[in-house]
Amino acid sequence: MDLKQYIARIENFPKLGIVFRDITPLLTHPKAFTHAIGVIVRKWAGSADAVAALDARGFLFGSPVALALNLPLIMIRKKGKLPGKVLSHTYALEYGEDTIEMKPDVVAKGMRVLIVDDLLATGGTAVAACSLIQKAGGIVAGCAFVAELDHLYGRAKLSPHPVQSLVVYSGEE
Repeated sequence: MDLKQYIARIENFPKLGIVFRDITPLLTHPKAFTHAIGVIVRKWAGSADAVAALDARGFLFGSPVALALNLPLIMIRKKGKLPGKVLSHTYALEYGEDTIEMKPDVVAKGMRVLIVDDLLATGGTAVAACSLIQKAGGIVAGCAFVAELDHLYGRAKLSPHPVQSLVVYSGEE
């Protein structure tokens, strides 16, 4: 199934000159959504002990992947969204920085964790998520994305972790 037909191209969002890849159409087509989840599940079955989903669109894909694989779901949230003690990782953005967090007791030492998100662009958030998992004592089994913008080279920043992208866009698309 060609999933590109279910991902909309939105020009100049969230600001002028940016092309936003909108997964809303994919979510509104159950067969396409089920297919996307199935492709991720088939690739990673038996390779992970838990699934970590990134706030917020990653939750939409990570949750059904975790359920299908019968694995725990780890939420990696934006700063200030989790109560109590958290592990934090701050990372650089093009202009400034951001922080993601997770509960410290959700990753056991040596646990293999699959990181799931909707989009791989520059890789900053995914690299930060890998660092959080490792800081907690886990092992990054790999990273799965619905879409990838390959002209932003996020995949290279995730090396040596295996990366799966269901749809890949070049800079011209």
